[in-house]
Amino acid sequence: MKNDQKYSIEVEVRTAYLPEQSDPVSEQYVFAYTITLNNTGSMATQLISRHWIVDSGEGEIKEVRGLGVVGEQPLLKPGESFEYTSGTVISSIVGSMKGAYQMVAEDGFHFSVAIPEFILSVPRVLH
Repeated sequence: MKNDQKYSIEVEVRTAYLPEQSDPVSEQYVFAYTITLNNTGSMATQLISRHWIVDSGEGEIKEVRGLGVVGEQPLLKPGESFEYTSGTVISSIVGSMKGAYQMVAEDGFHFSVAIPEFILSVPRVLH
């Protein structure tokens, strides 16, 4: 079996603008993002840490690193999924996020899973 079949995590992202928590006058736009991790490989794998790159859309880049996600380091057996919701604040009406999760498989193999770039946008701003 090839390594990419043993160690395979798919990442799905959904975003939502939170107008009730945002303050456009102060240039504070709050977004929630929901991530679903699907273990499509044949090896149980644990999420150890994360690295985010948050782009405000106006050239302001913020990096965030930390252990786990929302206080957890989930173990995903083959075929299992883990979903969580978190949030971020940016200073413009359109920005983006991308990053990576650092994983370790039950056989000790360490690997990284890319989080594809996704857009954070106030509704009706982008066509």
